[in-house]
Amino acid sequence: MKKNDEYTIEITDMSTDGEGVGHVEADGMRLAVFVKDAVLGDVAKVKLTKLKKNYAFGRLMKVITPGPDRVEPLCPIAAKCGGCSMMQLSYEKQLELKSKRVTDVLKRIGGVDEPEKYFEGVTGMEQPYHFRNKMQFPVGLDRDGKVLIGFYAGRTHSIMDSDSCATGHPVNDYIIRHIRPWIEKNQRGTGSFVYDEEEHKGLIRHLLTRTGFTTGELMVCLVINGSKLAKAPEKAREIEAELVAELTNAVDEYNTSGNTCPNAKHEKVLLTSVQLNTNTEKTNRILGEETRTVFGKDYIEDVLLGNTFRISALSFYQVNPVQTERIYSKALEYAGLTGSETVWDMYCGAGTISLSLAKQAGRVYGVEIVEQAIEDAKKNAEANFITNAEFYAGDAGEVVSRIYASGKPGSRADVVVVDPPRKGLSQQLIDTVAAMSPERIVYVSCDPATLARDIKLFSEKGYEINKAAAFDAFCHSNHVETVVAIQRVKS
Repeated sequence: MKKNDEYTIEITDMSTDGEGVGHVEADGMRLAVFVKDAVLGDVAKVKLTKLKKNYAFGRLMKVITPGPDRVEPLCPIAAKCGGCSMMQLSYEKQLELKSKRVTDVLKRIGGVDEPEKYFEGVTGMEQPYHFRNKMQFPVGLDRDGKVLIGFYAGRTHSIMDSDSCATGHPVNDYIIRHIRPWIEKNQRGTGSFVYDEEEHKGLIRHLLTRTGFTTGELMVCLVINGSKLAKAPEKAREIEAELVAELTNAVDEYNTSGNTCPNAKHEKVLLTSVQLNTNTEKTNRILGEETRTVFGKDYIEDVLLGNTFRISALSFYQVNPVQTERIYSKALEYAGLTGSETVWDMYCGAGTISLSLAKQAGRVYGVEIVEQAIEDAKKNAEANFITNAEFYAGDAGEVVSRIYASGKPGSRADVVVVDPPRKGLSQQLIDTVAAMSPERIVYVSCDPATLARDIKLFSEKGYEINKAAAFDAFCHSNHVETVVAIQRVKS
């Protein structure tokens, strides 16, 4: 058994990354093979691309017999794009696998006996397409100098040219179709209007869009390797005016097309903000720190659970507003607030959960390491006339530990809500939360494995799982969001 050998295998499972899993037996060996784009039940011809001691990776060469849950992807580049690794699998089966993934890790990693007793299931999307309110499109050139706008191929920085995405707001398709000729015209005129990642030369790096699914307000932000679109001020203003005109035409065309976004509440899209973001670093990071508004406001607004939020180019705001409302509603339900509790919201971002909690709590304290997010949270609290929320900038473990040790107001909590990044909670924060001795902990997670690990650690400190629910906020990908209620065990 060696690299480039081909085998016919049956796909009997799927990995947490959305790859099909089968087995190859040869030369006295039996290896699990992970195959991108293969789905459960497929019988397929697979070429081995990488061999490890106990497993291998393979390339799908041909589907001989499709599995019963294989479907034709809505997107023509789904197999190459890194964003939708499961679009070739029926949506019902995607939800089934995500549900199984959550209960499996709760048992295997979290040590939860019979997790099905606590699990309320996975909530999917009624319309599992066109659910993203934020999109980022890299811009580049192919070898022949053709302008590319689209998406990176999976695990590469090769741009796949595309005019549409099945997960984003459909207004994006119109924006790309109108902005492409504007970029092509200026590229022909300058020869350096489009950014070259390898040479770190040129200008246009990314196109970023944000759309309020309730308000219909639209932001378009170009990320550029500089501070303006041309050296001469008059020329820069002329190019900016042409950009705004093209975007205005794109929005007008969308609004009169009869096309709608199935997950949005608005009737029309309004071009609210056009911005230029400066990123002159040779880095994979998309946005730089400086943003200049060339049309409209510096932000758009949207509504989440009755609160209005200002969203700038640099703001963190949840990508799927439909599922975010459901996730936060479940978190509020699990928090069990009666109006008098002291609540800590750790990893609070721009205060989206905090401000929902504040309407039902006595006092809410939020902490977030990103200072700009904390500034946004304070402004959002003011805009929504919420006065019982206080925010701190800093590492959650360090801030909460310091306040707990001080004994000042907020050093004890009745309820703690955590919504950490994929790596989960630090041991310091788990120790401090347990010392604060809240009655309930609500854990919002984007990674079931680290969630389960932390549940195990909390169980060693006198807590146990009470309820759990999952939500499919990133349809057709391997990601799943989970909300868990953790209760202090009464002695």
